[in-house]
Amino acid sequence: MKRWTVADVMTRDVVSIPPEASYRETVDTLIVGGISAAPVVDADGRVLGVVSEADLLHKIEAADDHEHRRVIRAPHRAATAKAHAATAAELMSSPAITVKPEVSVPAAARQLEHDRVKRLPVVDAGGRLVGIVSRRDLLRVHLRTDQEIRADVVDDVLMRTLWIDPATVAVEVDRGTVTLGGGVDTRTLAGLAVELTAKVAGVVAVVDKLVWDVDDQVVSRSHGYAFGDADRLMRPGRD
Repeated sequence: MKRWTVADVMTRDVVSIPPEASYRETVDTLIVGGISAAPVVDADGRVLGVVSEADLLHKIEAADDHEHRRVIRAPHRAATAKAHAATAAELMSSPAITVKPEVSVPAAARQLEHDRVKRLPVVDAGGRLVGIVSRRDLLRVHLRTDQEIRADVVDDVLMRTLWIDPATVAVEVDRGTVTLGGGVDTRTLAGLAVELTAKVAGVVAVVDKLVWDVDDQVVSRSHGYAFGDADRLMRPGRD
């Protein structure tokens, strides 16, 4: 089965900022690029940190009158430092939270949620910038067509992984929802077909209409006996 990774969905043409860039240059880079944050990268391409609109706003907040700021809240030490920062290196949040290109899409989504960030710079083994992945990028897997999803279920799940003859299983896809019908040999095989189909990129839900010949899970619970009640080993409704 194809395992979708950060490399499959990340943006490769990344706007970055050198650490010596001035406050004004940093603001201009974000506005012209139409982005809310950018990685700060040294001359060797290594990611040093990330500077965002939130980092830049501290200077604007500090321009308010002293009495109004005192009523709202006492300024945080880091915010105060960024309010007086002159370069991207002083403005950025560091160290940057990054991700490797080989990380799976679900794992990257969990990292974004865990670290409460909107985007992650993608770096190679040497820490050099190779891309950036955002929440929106991760959602691209759900832009796959129903035809593409069905092809993955039939080719990767049924044929290559489970060795199931696709002629015995009906696969229908409607806006990402996959319905599996027909029959397979065992209950375990049916369960695996449903489980692996749910992991195909772009699948929203799986409707299980599969039937099976043998309930091998009953056999497994028979403590080693090779035979059991045939009625218990058959799923009703299957000839």
